[in-house]
Amino acid sequence: MFKLEVYKNRRKDLMRKMGNGLIFFPGNTEVSFNYPANTYHFRQDSNFLYFFGLNQPDLAAVLDANTGKEYIFGNDVDMDDIIWMGPQPSIKDRAAKCGVENTAPFSELSGFLQNAQNKGQQIHILPVYRGDTTIQLADLLGIHHSEVKKLISEQLIKAVVSLREIKDEYEIAEIEKAVETAYKMHTTSMKMAKPGIIEQEIAGVVEGIAISGGGPVSFPVILSVRGETLHNHHHNNILQIGQMMVTDAGCETQMGYASDITRTVPVGGKFNERQKAVYEIVLKANEEVIKQCKPGIFYRDMHFWAAKTIVNGLKELGLMKGDTDAAVAAGAHALFMPHGLGHQMGLDVHDMEGLGENYVGYDEEIQRSEQFGLAFLRMAKRLKPGMVMTDEPGIYFIPALIDLWKSESKHTGFINYDKLESYKDFGGIRIEDDLLITENGCRVLGTPIPKTVEEIEKTMGE
Repeated sequence: MFKLEVYKNRRKDLMRKMGNGLIFFPGNTEVSFNYPANTYHFRQDSNFLYFFGLNQPDLAAVLDANTGKEYIFGNDVDMDDIIWMGPQPSIKDRAAKCGVENTAPFSELSGFLQNAQNKGQQIHILPVYRGDTTIQLADLLGIHHSEVKKLISEQLIKAVVSLREIKDEYEIAEIEKAVETAYKMHTTSMKMAKPGIIEQEIAGVVEGIAISGGGPVSFPVILSVRGETLHNHHHNNILQIGQMMVTDAGCETQMGYASDITRTVPVGGKFNERQKAVYEIVLKANEEVIKQCKPGIFYRDMHFWAAKTIVNGLKELGLMKGDTDAAVAAGAHALFMPHGLGHQMGLDVHDMEGLGENYVGYDEEIQRSEQFGLAFLRMAKRLKPGMVMTDEPGIYFIPALIDLWKSESKHTGFINYDKLESYKDFGGIRIEDDLLITENGCRVLGTPIPKTVEEIEKTMGE
């Protein structure tokens, strides 16, 4: 945990922004994966972690924005718990670590909430992403589960986003810890990418490095020579010379902060000319964004900047043609990069996505587009110092999408479909770094992970 003043100040800031009402944070419970006593690794709700830091199941917290009082509800362990888990701190001792004075058994929570409702107090909750939490809230409040969504507070969502999207020095240090572990994950993946190896062997080692670093992976490992499938969790391919292997992987620290890095390497350790030509385009897009990122600009403009870099590169290869600005405005580049440039990152690898992407990546100043490709941009709004972003341009050759657009004669003024036919076996390339927006620009977090052609070939040859 951070020092208790960090959590106290976060809660004070939140109550100040809210002004009135009860702010209710249900913590997560254990979840079984095949029978009751066999549970998944416990992961606390990220908002609960942010404001309280307590990584224990079956807790709930309430902030009274009118009085400033704070409450933790939970049960002390009994002898059965001690036998299986050893001695555990009391709820009062746990609450003291984050500066909360008022504690009560979980059995008193329902009466506390319903008494507040009877007095006309508004109860604010954040969007619920787990079914068991919805049922729990319904039981606590004495309402039908379909009524829970009526308590979701847009005011609370916006207040939490405004606080969580600006990372303090402690959070940045935690994210950099996660990036340091990701360095080991990715350099190991590079060195293992040899012909004859099955993907699962590499994916398993990569995940093991995350666990040995102190936390689980921050999302299921994406590792495949079929990198044209953006989130490819299928790991049964056997690596062959001539293929490119995408590894998109990150980890969490013990405090829940995430990293998210992608590297793409040639199987066997040497780029051929075609691979190198496409790779250099993606690398240039990635590096141009790093050069241009600074406070005050829209991240959507960085997305467009990367897209134009990709179009210009593909024009040199003869795969695209025509005016670059017009091609990007029309969305023709989305055949090759049908996703957004990046997303915010912190306690969630897609930070705060559970609150709603349109609240996290968009605001009153900029709204989501409906254009194919651009619609998948998770973060578009104006950058501020303290934001942590992913910068992850890519080029993908998706046979089904190529065939569909060709059959529809889509963007024929910008795409050379005849030449594109010979690239349908290529796969995909993505390069991703984690960026901190600083006062004057940005910096890449963590020890630099090999990404130039020379660096990757050297690392793979070690």
